[in-house]
Amino acid sequence: MRIQQLSELLDYVARCRIEMAQLYSRLHANADSSRVKLMLEYFQQHERNTSEKLENYIDEAPRKILDTWYKDIVFEDFIGHCQKLTLPANMSEDDVLELHLKLDNSLIGLLEKTANSSATAETKGALDDLVRVEKIQQQRLVHSSIRMDDI
Repeated sequence: MRIQQLSELLDYVARCRIEMAQLYSRLHANADSSRVKLMLEYFQQHERNTSEKLENYIDEAPRKILDTWYKDIVFEDFIGHCQKLTLPANMSEDDVLELHLKLDNSLIGLLEKTANSSATAETKGALDDLVRVEKIQQQRLVHSSIRMDDI
């Protein structure tokens, strides 16, 4: 996928988050373990919330930042990739966490790449802040997942 404006990129990342939630829903229907199902439910909720927060960010961000143009931002077909992904019914909590981190890091990497190719300090700063928030959310999710083991 070729991204031309920052608003397109952020909208695409929000859609990718919804697609991740749908992936976790499909995996949930196939999972054998009740602990894995609990984790997948938590991940679904997390992705929907993250997408909603990103949509709110898009609504509130200054137009001049959202209208920033880029020449060479190309990204894999993340949504198609999510739609094709499967895990076996006997998937483990580690399998789910590993899959999530791979997908999440891919989206964070896209935001970082875009930040690094931003022409203005204001746009770069806004994207760097977004990346920082995404990384903090990822850390919290991992910590919460680890705490599920204590239940």
